[in-house]
Amino acid sequence: MMRIYSVRPCLKGGGKPCIPGRKSRDKPVKYDKRRYKRRSRIEIMFGRLKDWRRVATRYDRSPTVFPSSIALAATVLFWVYINEAGA
Repeated sequence: MMRIYSVRPCLKGGGKPCIPGRKSRDKPVKYDKRRYKRRSRIEIMFGRLKDWRRVATRYDRSPTVFPSSIALAATVLFWVYINEAGA
């Protein structure tokens, strides 16, 4: 896995940064705050999916069963989220 410690290679390739730069950086990097907020929501969703042991360790090796277990976990998480928001 390649690790990028600077935003320059991403910007040269046409990418747009969506995370803020470090405070110790000489030249601040402009980023989209809305995109950063949406990105964190997606990361939180994947974190919640990984709380399900079956999904995190991928017990189901079948290419048809694994996506259905992800769909089941996402449905249950959505159901719990809706019930918590309504209560």
